[in-house]
Parts: sequence; C-alpha cells; structure tokens
Amino acid sequence: MKSNAKDSEKLSTEGSLSKPMPYFVFLVFLVCIFYAVAFVYHPYSYTANPHQSEFVQFEIPSRPKPKSPDKTNLSHIVFGVAASGKQWSKRKSYIQQWWRPNETRGFVWLDEKVEAGADEKNLPPLKISGDTSQFKYNNSEGDRSAIRISRIISETLRLGMEDVRWFVMGDDDTVFFPDNLVRVLQKYDHNYYYYIGSLSESHLQNIHFSYNMAYGGGGIAISYPLAKALEKMQDMCIQRYPHLYGSDDRIQACMAELGVPLTIEKGFHQYDVYGNVFGLLAAHPIAPLVSLHHLDLVEPIFPNMNRVQALEQLKLPSEHDSAGLMQQSICYDQDRRWTISVSWGYTVQIFRGTIYAREMERPSRTFYNWYPKAGYTGYPFNTRPVNLKRCQKPFVYFISNATYNSQIDKTVTEYSSHRIPRMRCSWIKADPSQIDRVEVYKKPNPYLWDKPPRRNCCRILPSKNNGTMVIEVGDCKEDEIIVLR
Repeated sequence: MKSNAKDSEKLSTEGSLSKPMPYFVFLVFLVCIFYAVAFVYHPYSYTANPHQSEFVQFEIPSRPKPKSPDKTNLSHIVFGVAASGKQWSKRKSYIQQWWRPNETRGFVWLDEKVEAGADEKNLPPLKISGDTSQFKYNNSEGDRSAIRISRIISETLRLGMEDVRWFVMGDDDTVFFPDNLVRVLQKYDHNYYYYIGSLSESHLQNIHFSYNMAYGGGGIAISYPLAKALEKMQDMCIQRYPHLYGSDDRIQACMAELGVPLTIEKGFHQYDVYGNVFGLLAAHPIAPLVSLHHLDLVEPIFPNMNRVQALEQLKLPSEHDSAGLMQQSICYDQDRRWTISVSWGYTVQIFRGTIYAREMERPSRTFYNWYPKAGYTGYPFNTRPVNLKRCQKPFVYFISNATYNSQIDKTVTEYSSHRIPRMRCSWIKADPSQIDRVEVYKKPNPYLWDKPPRRNCCRILPSKNNGTMVIEVGDCKEDEIIVLR
C-alpha cells in the first residue's frame, strides 16, 4: 500500500510537469519582453495619459545659442589725437569739423599746456603726455616728440575707460569721418588682435619706412586686446629703436615683435603729396572714406575757399549719405558721346569722347609727389596724366548743395560749373560748356559696405533744361556694365 501511494504521488507530479504551458501565460510573457526591450532601446516612452494611445518622442533640451554681440558703434571707439601746443590755435579747427560732443570719446594729447578758448567745449578733453626724457632718441632728422606720440594709445588705455573696443589715433591736422570709421571697424572682431590703417601715397616713403606700417597721420586703429598687449611691452620696445624717425614706425616695430601684421583699409588717407588732391578724391578707391590728412600741406579741396570752409562744404552731403561720400561712378551720355564721372558729394566731370572705365578709375595726376624728383613713377598705385589737349580737358562741376527728398527717398545733390578759361576746340562733337549745372539723384544706403564692394552705376536722365544735366546714381542692375554702346 505504501509503495503504491508513493508511486501514485510520483506519477501525479510528473504528469503535471509534462503538461504544456497554457497559451495565455506564454502570450503575457512575450508582451512583457516586447515592452521591456522597447523601453530600453527605443527613444520613445509610453504615455501615462489613458486617453492617449500614441507614443510621444522625448525632447532633448538644446543649449541656448549665445547672443551675438551688438555691432560696434561710435561709443565703442576712443580717439587719441596727437597735437602740438604751438599749432593748437590753428589746427583745432580741423578737429571741430568731425568731433561730435556727447557722441565721440577720446582726448587730445599735447606736449604742453595751452590756454583754453571758449570754443573748446566742443572739442575733446585736453591731456598732457607723460614725460619721455628717459627714452633714447638719436635720429638726427626727426624729433623726439615721436616717442611721446607713439605712447598715446598706451596712455589712453591706462585711463581705464569702460566699454572700449577700439583705440584710434591720428594727428591734429587729420579729419575723420566717424560713421565710415565705424563701418570699417564693424567688419572685424574686436576680441582679436587687429592693427588697421593704410600706407603712404609715396612709394619711396613706404620703402624708407615700411610697407607693413600704418601711417599715423592717416589714422591707426588698434583693437582693445592688442592695445593691452602693446601697453605691457611698449616702453621696453621703444628703447630698442632709438634710431627710428617717427611715432608710427615705432608702433609698427612693436607690432612686429607682437607678430601682428597690418590690415590695410584704403579709406585711411595719409596724403603724402603736395598740391591739388582733386585727382585722388575724384577717383576715390571703392572703400569708405575714413580720413584725410596733411590738410595744411595740400590745397583746399574746393576752389575759392579756405581749408576749413572747404571741409564744411563737404559736410553737406556727408550728413545725408556718409557711406556714399566720394564714391566714383562712371557712365556715358550715349547721344552726345560724353564720358561722365561722378564723385558723389564732391564733383562731376564731363569729358568729350570716350574714356574707358579702366582709365577713369585711375587718379589723374593733379598732385605732386612727396619726393618731387620721383615723378609719377613714385606712386604705389596707378595714375593717369592730366589731359593737356584742349578738347580733352574735363568740364568740372563742384557740389553746391545737398538735400533729401522724402517723397522719392533720394538725396538730391547739385553741382555748379567751375568756369576756367578755355581755348576753342575744333572737334565736331557736342560742347559740354552749355551745361551750367548737374543734378544727381541717389538713394541713401547706410548698408552699402555690408556687401562685397562694387562701384555704383550712373545713368543719364532726360532733362527739361538744356543747361542742366540730370543723373541717377545707384546699384548696378543685373548685367549692367560701364560701356559706351
């Protein structure tokens, strides 16, 4: 009986193990495995909302994009103007042409105290440069004031001004165009080392000093981090170059030791020339006009005016469209076979016959070389001779007025004939002498230099008055080229 009971119990147990697993248990097992795998390996989670039967994707939070810094504006620039006490009463009038009280920041650095005049409230604050008697200077042709001037940026930095991105230095006979200076500096990241300026108009000057040097009279712009680096080492650097002539070559020597090259911007003008700079201004490079230097050495830029009056005349158009100031456009009067050159805000020239754009964009040699014996071969840029033949001399018109017409959203600049004695021309061509006045219509474009540089185009418009030529200046149209058909 006992053995039968054990056998019966064993059979019962084995029988229960040998039976197949129920189907629903196996199904539940597979479903659990599926969801476990889906949860681990799939980037989705099942929603906890009982009314929502779809999968919702996890949103991975992205890093916030860094805010782009504000564009450089005039308040970010600090000027350091090198001045002489002996010249101050005369040259401060140049600074008054471009300084904007409550907008521009900076100082005039003098070698001695001067008597303050009533008009100096509209000028930068005056500072006296630090003593430089401990520095060696042994250039027999120069002046040791060059050491003082070379330290202007470092001395300005030590004043601890806030929110500075750029230091710009120039001379007391330099006129800046602040809005265009801002446009140039906006192209560069002020957080890096930048040494910006331009060369001399004299090849021999560049050979003698350096083709790697920004000429200080035309203006030098140095970014804030580079100014800090310069200030730390400049005094030691200056001691290594007692033989150098000026301030700007001392700055360049320190830049060489810092390993920072010159970034050339063609709108800074040193103007190492003599005489009449008309040819240079009438064929200005395709770049913003930033500065004009050596105003005491060249003739007034407008005839029948003194130097200060001429600069005031140039302010008329610059207040309406500073970006387009001095920009040359070239076009042709197809019917009368005339070549037209517009230096916007300055002058219009009419030539009989056809002069190709390649020639017109070269400055005519109305000026003299810094080294007279060098002649026209002494320029580091292309020039063309002044037309001496009676029929090829241009008819010149200088700006007389500038206004803005809000109805058509365009500036209207007027140019009056500059009458000079002329010999009779025998060409059987239309005579430009009948034109007394030129009107130029142009839409202001403060963002002109935010795009790749290109010369504006000009077009001759119909005129109801035979004595007036009407011209439109603006962006070139698609497929428009400068050619006489």
